[in-house]
Amino acid sequence: MNRRNFLKTTALAALAATTARWNFAMAQGSGIFTLACPTSFPDLDPATSFSNDGAVLANVYESLARYIPATETSEAKIEPLLAASWEVSEDGKTWTFTLRDGVKFHDGSPLTSEAVKGSIERTRKIGGGASFIWGPVASIETPEPLKVVFTLSEPQPLDLIASAGFAAWIYAPSSLDKDNAWFNAGNDAGTGPFKISRYEPGQRAVLERAEGYWGTVPEGAFQTVSFEIVEDATLAQNMIESGQADWTYSLPYENLEALKSNPDLNVVVNPSFETLFGLYNVKRAPLDKPKVRQALSLAFPYDDVIAAGTSGFGTRAKGVVPAGIWGHDADAPIPKTDLEAAKALLAEEGIEPGLELTMTYSTSQALEAVAGELWKANLETLGITLTLQPMAWEAQWQLGKSDPKAAQDIFVMFWWPTFVTPYDYLFNLFHSEEKPNFNLGYYSNPEVDAKIDEAAKLSGTDRARAEALFIEAQRTIIEDAAAIFMLDQPNIHVVRSDVKGYADNPAYGHVAFVNELSR
Repeated sequence: MNRRNFLKTTALAALAATTARWNFAMAQGSGIFTLACPTSFPDLDPATSFSNDGAVLANVYESLARYIPATETSEAKIEPLLAASWEVSEDGKTWTFTLRDGVKFHDGSPLTSEAVKGSIERTRKIGGGASFIWGPVASIETPEPLKVVFTLSEPQPLDLIASAGFAAWIYAPSSLDKDNAWFNAGNDAGTGPFKISRYEPGQRAVLERAEGYWGTVPEGAFQTVSFEIVEDATLAQNMIESGQADWTYSLPYENLEALKSNPDLNVVVNPSFETLFGLYNVKRAPLDKPKVRQALSLAFPYDDVIAAGTSGFGTRAKGVVPAGIWGHDADAPIPKTDLEAAKALLAEEGIEPGLELTMTYSTSQALEAVAGELWKANLETLGITLTLQPMAWEAQWQLGKSDPKAAQDIFVMFWWPTFVTPYDYLFNLFHSEEKPNFNLGYYSNPEVDAKIDEAAKLSGTDRARAEALFIEAQRTIIEDAAAIFMLDQPNIHVVRSDVKGYADNPAYGHVAFVNELSR
C-alpha cells in the first residue's frame, strides 16, 4: 500500500469511528457536536497555545472578557465574561476587574482573584505563545477575593487584551505548577462549559459538558463535542453533507454554490480578520535583496488567485492588517501584477534564469495551493522555478523556526489576531526576533521595531497617533518587500441547518463556541 492510499485508509477509518460515536451519542440522547477540522491542535496548554488549538481551548477555558464584532446595527464592543465589570483610572494605567461570584473550575475550586493572578503570572513566566500581550502589566494585586487590580507601565486597552483568543485564559490554582506535558496529556483546568475527556494528538479531541457550569446553557444544548482532524477536504465535505459532522471550513471555494443549494446545510459567509501572505526569507540570497523580493511580488497573479482560488470571495490585501481592524491602510501602495517590471528588476540585480525557490504551505489549505500553482506559472516565464512544498502545519512551522539558512525561501500562511489590534500582526510577523517564532521571514528593521513599539505605547491614550505609526511601519514593510500580501479571505463556515445559534466571530479564528449552540 502506498503512502497516499494508507493516508486515505486511515482517514476513512477515522470517519467510521466518528460515525459510530455520533450514532451512539444520538441514541443516548446526549447530543454530540462534531467539527471536521482541517488542522491539528499542537498545544493544549493555556499558557503557551498559539495556533489552531484555540478552537478547543475556547470551549474549555474562559477569559475575563470577550470581543464582540461590529454588525450592521451595532458597533464592536467588549463584553464581560469571567469578569462581571471593570473600571479604569483616568491615566489609563490602573484597571480594576470585579469577578463573577459562584464560578468554579472543573476541579471544583472557586474562581478568585488569586486564581486570575496566578494564571497570568504563570503565562508570563513561561513566556511562550502570546504571553507578550501582558507585557504592559507592572503588577497584579488581589485586595479582595473577587477583585483584581492591574497596574500598567503604560496606558493600554487592558479590556481588549483580556479578551484575547490566546494567553488570556484563566485556569485553576491546582494546575499552576503543572508542566506543558500535563496539559498535552489531555488534562485541563478551565471554567468553561466543556472539559477534555479524550485527546489523541493528530487525530481528535473529545469534550464532555462540565457539571455546574456557571453560564447559560440553551435548551437542547450539546453534551459532547468532538474535534475530528480531517485534513482531506473531500472527506470533510463528505462528513458535513452526510451529517457525520456539524461544522467545518476550508472546503474548496468552487464547491460552495452546490453546498448553498443543499437544504441540510448553511454556508455562513462573513468578513474575516485573516490575511494570506508569504514571508520572504530575507536571510538567504538572493532574497536578501529587496529588489529581488519586489520582483517576485510583481510576478504574483493577485486577481487570478482571487478569482480561481476564492471564486471571487476574497479581496486584495492592503498590507498585513485587514479591513475591519483599526490600523488598516486602505491606501497602501501595494504592487500590481507586472511581469515586465519584474523582469527589469531581476536584470538590474543580475539574476539570471535558473533561480530555484521553495515555497512551503499547509496541506490543509487548498487556497494556498492554488496561489502557489498560479504564481509558479508566472515565475516560469521569468526563468524562476518555484517548488511547492505542502506540509502538515506543525512540520511547516518547525521548519520555519529552524536555522534560516536551512529553512524555506517563502513561508505561506494565514494570520488572525490574538486580540483585535494591528500590534498583534506587526509585532508577531515583522518585529525583530532573536529566536524565530512567527517572524518566519526573519525580517529585522530597527526603524520598524521602534514604530511598532511606540504605537503600542500610545494605543491606550492616543489612538490616532498610534494608528498613524502602525501605518507608517506597514508602508516600510511593503517598500522593503518583506512579504507578499496575497489576499484577505472571508470566513466561510459550513454548518448543518438543524444547528441553532451559530454566529461567526472573526476575532477568534475558526472558533465555534459550542455552548451557544443547540439542535
